[in-house]
Amino acid sequence: MTSSPSLNHTNLRDIWYTMTGIPGLEDVHAWLSIPICSMYIVAVVGNAFLICLIFTECTLHEPMYLFLSMLALADIFLSTVTIPKVLAIFWFQAGGISFASCVSQMFCLHFIFVVESGILLAMAFDRYVAICCPLRYTTILTPSVIGKMGIASLTRSFFICSPLVFLVYRLTYCGRNIIHHSYCEHMGIARLACGSIKVNIYYGMVMALFSVFLDVVLIIISYLLILCSVFRVPSQDARLKALGTCGSHVCVILLFYTPAFFSSLAHRFGSHKIPLHVHILLASLYVVLPPALNPIIYGIKTKQIQERAIQVFSSNKAFFLYNQPR
Repeated sequence: MTSSPSLNHTNLRDIWYTMTGIPGLEDVHAWLSIPICSMYIVAVVGNAFLICLIFTECTLHEPMYLFLSMLALADIFLSTVTIPKVLAIFWFQAGGISFASCVSQMFCLHFIFVVESGILLAMAFDRYVAICCPLRYTTILTPSVIGKMGIASLTRSFFICSPLVFLVYRLTYCGRNIIHHSYCEHMGIARLACGSIKVNIYYGMVMALFSVFLDVVLIIISYLLILCSVFRVPSQDARLKALGTCGSHVCVILLFYTPAFFSSLAHRFGSHKIPLHVHILLASLYVVLPPALNPIIYGIKTKQIQERAIQVFSSNKAFFLYNQPR
């Protein structure tokens, strides 16, 4: 059933929601805020440092690191769209949010999620070209091609996520305004409507199928081709080196997709078996834990980033000591 905003039981401009944070864990919100705030600081500082390092060091102006800078930027936005409001709820019980602001947060959250999935697919393609077609690597992945891939990821995400805004605006709302979550997402808003939300459910499934699920399938195909190519190499050292270049990316892929699929499956098939507070706690950690760990993973597993980071800190330390008053 559809209706225009003027026919809604409640005018959309007048709707204010109250987000409860993590239902059932209200007494420990202050304690939960400590690790979440710490991870948010690590995510913003770590990813910002990674972006600055990549763009200031000429030796890191390679396709792999340019894609990594895109991922770092997406991670900053993903955590910043949600975590400040989560902390406001935990610290000040400031769960109030207008309908328009809630829809804006919903759009930004889903938009960035699909963008990040596209970037991970682009990074998988980068590793495929680097290992399977090394002689053509620089001619295939030119700066122009990398820029077009970034724009394509943004454009795809916009066209996939924009209908979500119209789908929640078309619904009829009649006074339910408690969101049992720490941030706004599509189905959380839709479930507060009075009419049928079948279209929202179906579009959510189609959106996931033709964006995230399709990306996962293409990433798996890329890595199957990489493994086939690697195991044809006669030298064991060369095989290990080739696989080592993919290690950090595989870790980030697992960190990004595993909680998302777990949350989606638990939401659809285990809602009666898994407590609500577990769902919401995992969802809250999901938007901050991967962004916090990604720069650490790449810092540990990528030798070039390690070396450049050590050089930066060493030069800053030497400069600091040199300018100390004698």
